[in-house]
Amino acid sequence: MGYKVAVVGATGNVGREMLNILAERQFPVDEIAALASRRSLGTEVSFGDRTLKTQDLDTFDFTGWDIALFAIGSDATKEYAPKAAKAGCVVIDNSSLYRYDPDVPLVVPEVNADAVMGYSRKNIIANPNCSTAQMVVALKPLHDRARIKRVVVSTYQSVSGSGKEAMDELWNQTKGIFVPGQEVAPSVYPKQIAFNVIPQIDVFLDSGETKEEWKMVAETKKIMDPAIKVTATCVRVPVFVGHSEAVNIEFEDFLDEDEARDILREAPGVMVIDKREPGGYVTPIECVGDYATFVSRIRQDSTIENGLNLWVVSDNLRKGAALNAVQIAEVLGQRALKKG
Repeated sequence: MGYKVAVVGATGNVGREMLNILAERQFPVDEIAALASRRSLGTEVSFGDRTLKTQDLDTFDFTGWDIALFAIGSDATKEYAPKAAKAGCVVIDNSSLYRYDPDVPLVVPEVNADAVMGYSRKNIIANPNCSTAQMVVALKPLHDRARIKRVVVSTYQSVSGSGKEAMDELWNQTKGIFVPGQEVAPSVYPKQIAFNVIPQIDVFLDSGETKEEWKMVAETKKIMDPAIKVTATCVRVPVFVGHSEAVNIEFEDFLDEDEARDILREAPGVMVIDKREPGGYVTPIECVGDYATFVSRIRQDSTIENGLNLWVVSDNLRKGAALNAVQIAEVLGQRALKKG
């Protein structure tokens, strides 16, 4: 027996990717519903070799449905997720709305799969921020070996993290640079993104950090260990898909780079590509469409007693969002919603 699964926000980048991954991983689906806002009603989306027409989220009855994967903004999630949860459907939410709620587990299955069982408090599980998800997949096996004290991370995040409009803005601005009179002014971003980098993701807080930077700090502590100190600088770069991170780690115990490389090679969800030669590392364009979190440039940091540097790359629409949500659904099915 399979599950009745609803994908909420099925016409967006992440919602479409959720449908793709459910089909690719052969998630046991008996019935599937693609839900969207009324303005997208009837839009067709793909699920494996099937074509689904979107249904109206506003009038959909979640009673009798097992799992709902939510890929809509926090405002809409605030309205619809409690309705689904109250109807007995477990919500796996990709927005930031519930990530910091102590009664809602924040889960990356390779890191803290056991936390899934906390879903029963509200019938909701939160999916972490895309930049956090890929980082903690790489950090967790190293933390288990040598205990991480502090992480300094600089991110290079693709425009797909801001949605389709941002991808269109990068594309149109790039074309406009080469066609006189067709320049495109920034609208999604505060400054031009084409051929540029923007050291701001989300809004600024009173501390001077951005909300995205704060999210990485708070989520790493909740998912892994509240004792870990994290400082982040998050930057938007003119890449369509794929987030990259330069990660500096300070451990309590010494960890040799060769041992770290071996640990990461055996770690779930991690692929090590680390050759000390031109091109012996992974870049965002190579990770697109892949499930793995890629780790390269593993090396000792000689400026601190127990330090390592890593380069971490992943498809933000997959591991950073849709894949992680489907993996949570898989764990939920194995441990809590068993059928047959």
